[in-house]
Amino acid sequence: MKKLISTISVITSLLFTSPASAYTIKSGDTMSGIARSHNLTLQALARLNPQIQNLNIIYAGQTVHTDKPGGNSIVPAVHTAQQKETETEQNIHKDQPQKAVGHAVHSATAAQITGGFSENDLDLLARLVRAEAESEPFQGKIAVACVVFNRIASSSFPDSIREVIYQKGQFQPVQNGEIQQPADEDSIRAVHEAINEKRYVAAGSLFFYNPDTASNRWLDSRATTLVIGHHVFKR
Repeated sequence: MKKLISTISVITSLLFTSPASAYTIKSGDTMSGIARSHNLTLQALARLNPQIQNLNIIYAGQTVHTDKPGGNSIVPAVHTAQQKETETEQNIHKDQPQKAVGHAVHSATAAQITGGFSENDLDLLARLVRAEAESEPFQGKIAVACVVFNRIASSSFPDSIREVIYQKGQFQPVQNGEIQQPADEDSIRAVHEAINEKRYVAAGSLFFYNPDTASNRWLDSRATTLVIGHHVFKR
């Protein structure tokens, strides 16, 4: 009798328990890319991983819960339900504030678009992109923004956009005052794309420079990650 009860318990456990799947982050991964590969919305993935407060700051080796049972068709249904919930929140609660990482208050939609960074910090980053890459290809502008995000994620640099940009001796536009000039439309768009779907563009890059004009050659010895326009990006 005890054996029968034990068998029934095991069968019940298999039928009604769906352990959450886990994904180990690799270099170059983004939360939006992980969400797509597991048939989840970015918002759904964020809900499954409350330990990740800023979706733009993730690390290789970190575990992300995807909560996707193997071959279970319930995932698309959950996806649809979450989309409807998001649309309802956008249509009915447009003015309802939500606290986000980066010491800023955004609506749910704005927080998803800006990655939780404040508008002032994103404007500062867009001004840096304009000053550093105004004459560079659009992909190069995105890559410059990605370098700043990569530094935030690195233990070797400060933890915010403002602190990274104003770290002493790091960016020429801060020293010559170009950082004070307003950002152009392309630079603003490049920053937003770097936050969302183009976060992978400069994966692993922590530095960039123009070797034709640079007076300091210390970056020559570092590993090159990519070259876009006149800029060489380094690890």
